[in-house]
Amino acid sequence: MIEVTPAITLQDDEVQWKAVRASGPGGQHVNKTSTAVELRFDVRGSPSLPEPVRARLYGLAGSRLTQEGVLVLVAQGSRSQEMNRQEAVQRLVDLVREAAKPPPPPRKKTKPTRASKLRRLEGKAKRSGVKAMRGRPGVD
Repeated sequence: MIEVTPAITLQDDEVQWKAVRASGPGGQHVNKTSTAVELRFDVRGSPSLPEPVRARLYGLAGSRLTQEGVLVLVAQGSRSQEMNRQEAVQRLVDLVREAAKPPPPPRKKTKPTRASKLRRLEGKAKRSGVKAMRGRPGVD
């Protein structure tokens, strides 16, 4: 089991693993070993996720989400398959934790007070007067 939050735990059978060859430079080692890990998590079909979390996860996942609602994470930063597996799990946990946070309340629109409007206009008038005095005398 993967514990995301005290309220959300993902079952091991909800996550599919696939070892793939890592891309990029690495010489002979990278050409003969499958150290990169591809984690697949079915967001749409997961019984562990509450509906609001699932909806926010769709938005956060972006291009990592397939048309079928499967989240695909590829970890290939390490030469060890086990470390890549841990990195992929950590990324999944971080993503679901971020989705589990409730959205912030909407911003309440406010109007500037009458006094603040007057202060702004007085400041503009003062600055305008300072700049007007900078010209040469007698030239308009």
